[in-house]
Amino acid sequence: MNSVEASAEAEAEAGGREREGVPFFTQAATFDALWPSISAHVQDVFDRNTWSHGRKCLELERAVAAYTGAKHAIAVNNGTDALVILLRAAGVRRGDEVVVPAFTFAATATTVAAIGAVPVFADIDPVTYAMDPVSFEKAITERTRAVMPAHLFTQLADMDAISEVAERHGITVLEDSAEGIGMRWNGKHAGLLGRGGVLSFFPTKTLGAIGDAGMILTDDDEIAETARILRHHGRMGKTIDHIAGISNLSGASGTNSKMDDIQAAVLMAKLPRLDQDIATRARLAQAYHERLSALPGILRLPTVVERPVPTDPVFYVYEIEVERRDELVAHLTSRGIGTETYYPIPLHVQPCFAHLGYKPGDFPVAEAACERAVALPFYPDLTEEQLDTVVAAIRDFFTGSQS
Repeated sequence: MNSVEASAEAEAEAGGREREGVPFFTQAATFDALWPSISAHVQDVFDRNTWSHGRKCLELERAVAAYTGAKHAIAVNNGTDALVILLRAAGVRRGDEVVVPAFTFAATATTVAAIGAVPVFADIDPVTYAMDPVSFEKAITERTRAVMPAHLFTQLADMDAISEVAERHGITVLEDSAEGIGMRWNGKHAGLLGRGGVLSFFPTKTLGAIGDAGMILTDDDEIAETARILRHHGRMGKTIDHIAGISNLSGASGTNSKMDDIQAAVLMAKLPRLDQDIATRARLAQAYHERLSALPGILRLPTVVERPVPTDPVFYVYEIEVERRDELVAHLTSRGIGTETYYPIPLHVQPCFAHLGYKPGDFPVAEAACERAVALPFYPDLTEEQLDTVVAAIRDFFTGSQS
C-alpha cells in the first residue's frame, strides 16, 4: 500500500468513526460480557416455566434487600408504579398535599396526582439539584401529608434537614430514590431514610434491566404488607412465586404491577457487577471533570456536597450547565454525539399542572437549571476515547473551531 492509499484508508476510518459518533447510552459491551450469566438466569426462568411474579423475582427481592440493607424489597413492574403504590401504602389520600421538587422527572409529581392527592412544588438546591429544605418548609400547609424529595444524578438530597423540618410539622418522609441505588447517607441506603423509597431499573439506570422494572424499599412492616397487596390486584397472603395466590381474597383495590421474571433474571446477572460499575462511573466522571474544568462556556460541573455525615455519591448521570445549551446540543448532535436534557421544563409550569396556579418565576433555581443543564454520554461501556471525542466537540463549540 502506497502513502496515498494509506492516507485515504486512514481518512475513511476516521470518517467511519465520526459517523458512528458517541451514543448517549448503550450497554452492548456489558451484555456481551455478562451473557453467560444472563443466559443461565434466563434459562432458569424457562426451566421453572413461571414468567411473572415468580421465583426469580423473589430471588431479586432478597438480593436487593441484602445489598441495600432494606428489611423489605418489593418487586413491581416499574419505578412509576413503585411511587404510586408507596404513596398509597404510606396513607396518602385524595386531597392530601405532597411536597415535591419542581425540578425532577414528571413521575415524581404525576404519581401524586394519580392517586388524587395534590403535588405542591418546592425549589431546588443549585448544586445538588435536590429539594431545598427552606423552600420545602415554605410550601407546608395544614393539608400537607408527605414530602417526597428526589435524589437526582449523583447524590442524595439533604435528608437531615428535610427530615428535621418534616418531623417538626408531623409530615411523612418518602423518597423518590429511583436513581439512588448505591447512594447512602451515614451508612443508610437511599429509600430507607424515611418511611420508604423506590428504585427504578429502567435500562439507563445504574442497575438497569432490558425494559421496565422497579422496586419499593422500606423498613416499615405496615407499608411493606400493604404494598405487596396493592401490587397484585389487592390479593392478600402469599402471591409471589405462588400461582395459587391468584385466587386469594382481594383486601384492597390494587393494580397489576407484577415484575416479569425475565427482567429479574437480567438484574440478577448484573447485580454482582454493580459496585464495579459504580467505580467505573466515578472514574469516568473524574475524567470528564479534568477535561472540562478549564473550558470556556462551562457554568457548572457536577459537585458532590460535603455533609456532616458520610455519604456515598453515585454518578448516574453526568450533568453540566453551560451557556447556549440548546445550541450546544444541536452542535453535538451534528457530530453524532447523543445528549439528554434533564429537564427542559420545570414541573410547576407543565400543562398538566396548570390548574394549580403556578407561574414562571416561582422557583428561579429550578427554572435556571432547566435552561442550562444537559447530560453528556455516561455509562460503564463508555471508553475514554469516546469521552475525549465528546470533550473535543464541546471545546470546538465554545472556541469556534471546526476541527
